[in-house]
Amino acid sequence: MDGMDDLDGGPEGGAPWKRMSKEELENQYSPSRWVVRLGAEEALRTYSQIGNEATKRAQATGRNLLDVPYGDGEGEKLDIYFPEAVSEALPFLVFFHGGYWQSGSKDSSAFMVGPLTAQGVAVVIAAYDVAPKGTLDQMVAQVTQSIVFVQKQYPGNQGIYLCGHSAGAHLAAMMLLANWTKHGVTPNLKGFFLVSGIYDLEPVMHTSENASLLTTLEDAQRNSPQWHLKTAPTQPVDPACRILVTVGQHDSPEFHRQSRELYQTLRRGGWKVSFEELHDVDHFEILWNLTQKDYMLTQVPLQETITGTSAHSPLLFLPLFASSWDGSTLGVVGSVPGE
Repeated sequence: MDGMDDLDGGPEGGAPWKRMSKEELENQYSPSRWVVRLGAEEALRTYSQIGNEATKRAQATGRNLLDVPYGDGEGEKLDIYFPEAVSEALPFLVFFHGGYWQSGSKDSSAFMVGPLTAQGVAVVIAAYDVAPKGTLDQMVAQVTQSIVFVQKQYPGNQGIYLCGHSAGAHLAAMMLLANWTKHGVTPNLKGFFLVSGIYDLEPVMHTSENASLLTTLEDAQRNSPQWHLKTAPTQPVDPACRILVTVGQHDSPEFHRQSRELYQTLRRGGWKVSFEELHDVDHFEILWNLTQKDYMLTQVPLQETITGTSAHSPLLFLPLFASSWDGSTLGVVGSVPGE
């Protein structure tokens, strides 16, 4: 869109972004401009390289099913990575990549596969049609269908945990609003791990990242989980379902605001939600560090992980979903446990 003339009508009447110049708004919604250790281009290149290498390693194990169709569309495919000890009842972590709904691929997004499969968790990396081929409405529908597919294929699963990064976090958050009844199956959703996402899309309309994704305010609102959750609160289907909203210390202030406001809205709506700002990582490091088995985003004493074992987990997903998680954390700048 051209200019910042008509910025009323969002979920936050006095939202700070509405007082920003076009240049500042562009800066706030450009994550690569906020990296602290690498230049913008080098950060993006490193992110892609680490994702490619992690995916090649995961595919080389042979314990996987690649390019499994979950729908009829050419882009509607997913990869499933299994732990060494395969059983009929596994927990599944389903991951949705970022890329501002315009780039990214399942074929370079298997960051967390090695560490998670080593702990008995199956990992699904789902593709969706990015713009300009896909619209946001189509992406949301595809993500919904991919989860339905996993539930139908593995009805005895020990839980489905959704994880998304950046634009993928937005798509995962939209699943909080999904009408599963019309799909004929209710997924066994046990948790959401939302990493550095955007949940109110109206500000994006006024940046170059829009790329015709959002042509009207209605488009933005229809695809904004924050707007829906605030205007028509959705009650949790499973009160025990946990949500972690997390953002990197070096993400931009607008990414921080978006994450914290989603957390606050979910908490008011009765969801079992926590918020964490992860220490000394930027928008890209927050994800690529998950390739490291010994990298502890948080250290939470576990009584029970989603794999049913007692341990100190090296990954954030596992402590998040521990049944006795008490919210105590190390290695985070700010932590607000759910109540």
